[in-house]
Amino acid sequence: MDQLPAREIECLLVLAEELHFGRTACRLGYSQSRVSQLIAALERRIGTKLVERTSRRVELSRFGAEFVSEVGPAYAQLVGVVGQARDRAKRGGLPELRIGFQGSAYEEVTEALRRFRVRYPISVVVQEIPLGSPFSAVLDGAVDCAVALLPVQDERLTVGFRFPPQDQYLAVGATHPFARREFLDVEDLAAVDLISSAGDAPDYWTEAQVPPTTPSGTELRSTTSVSTLQEGLTLVAGSEHAMLLCRPFVERSTRRDVRCVPVTGLSGTSQLGLIWRTDRTTPQLEYLARLLAEESARAASTA
Repeated sequence: MDQLPAREIECLLVLAEELHFGRTACRLGYSQSRVSQLIAALERRIGTKLVERTSRRVELSRFGAEFVSEVGPAYAQLVGVVGQARDRAKRGGLPELRIGFQGSAYEEVTEALRRFRVRYPISVVVQEIPLGSPFSAVLDGAVDCAVALLPVQDERLTVGFRFPPQDQYLAVGATHPFARREFLDVEDLAAVDLISSAGDAPDYWTEAQVPPTTPSGTELRSTTSVSTLQEGLTLVAGSEHAMLLCRPFVERSTRRDVRCVPVTGLSGTSQLGLIWRTDRTTPQLEYLARLLAEESARAASTA
């Protein structure tokens, strides 16, 4: 494919306004001969005369006038896009930071975002992403990054920061028999209907959140899926369903109709990560990852 003749098009557009080679050359900082060369090159590329020039005046040919009316708006839009990109680069790469969350944003995250805005005075847009679609909003460009449950096994995604692994609890209704237990063994999960996450998450991620079997090989039951934590907790409170949750959420939960019991024997722990598209890495995202690491370390030292 031929390169876009940007200089030639720019020259024609200015000439269409000035209708004078000398004034066009002055505006562009070229010599008059250079302007003539660019116009001639564009005419050869297109294959027809664009400018009619006599000793007394300069005017566009009929084809040239039509071409200018077609290419002018597109060129202006292209110039605008380039200008916006340049401004974003000066500020660190993003006009605003759009960050997604699965569930809630904890104090370490909100403090990191506060410090982030001190260095990068841009707007921060926060939105909840579905529990079962941890990566789609990032991959589709709906958000610039997300705090989502790991694991991530996709080379298109970068894990900029991994939060400390957390123990897992089983959320059950306050009247459920398990609600009176001090702790549960992973094999006890076979007695409940575990709530899973609805969405387009890859199988490896789904199985990491709700294992298909216990370590002994007993198949676990999961007949219902939800899109948000609050949907899941509402279902837990009023039925025999149960839901696996991480410790930070449990510690911040104030619901009295749900009891959270620690589970021992699970092969993995629950862990969140800050993720973004690998091909859209910016200094801003890397800085946010460093802030999260600092805030997480500070929270651990005061715990």
